[in-house]
Amino acid sequence: MNSWSHLPNAAHIDRVLESSKSHPEVWGLPRTSAWSAAWDAAYNAAREAVCDTDRGAARDAAYDAARIAARIAARGAILALIAYDDAAKYLDMSNDQLKIWGILSEDPAAILLLPAVVAYEKNDELETA
Repeated sequence: MNSWSHLPNAAHIDRVLESSKSHPEVWGLPRTSAWSAAWDAAYNAAREAVCDTDRGAARDAAYDAARIAARIAARGAILALIAYDDAAKYLDMSNDQLKIWGILSEDPAAILLLPAVVAYEKNDELETA
């Protein structure tokens, strides 16, 4: 049991951690300058949302997970899953759908979870190849 087990997206946080540890090479996402600016803004918004809550365990999970995760993209996905209880719905989208939704909605969770969706798709490709 870990300090984030009680959070709604605990299973998804665990999946991000496992994936980023077992396949760190797929967690890099080519970022355009426009996407990079949107991602940075979303990351900062999620970080502030986590830090502004008085859910001490959620803050601890974000910091513990950030140390464990190998890439900034994994930390962003974890922050989104902690800060936004409904964020897991984006993990069911394809990366193309999520990229478009992230641009149209400017939802920080959608933007932060894009690298996770891309990594999961790449993992699936590696496993089926």
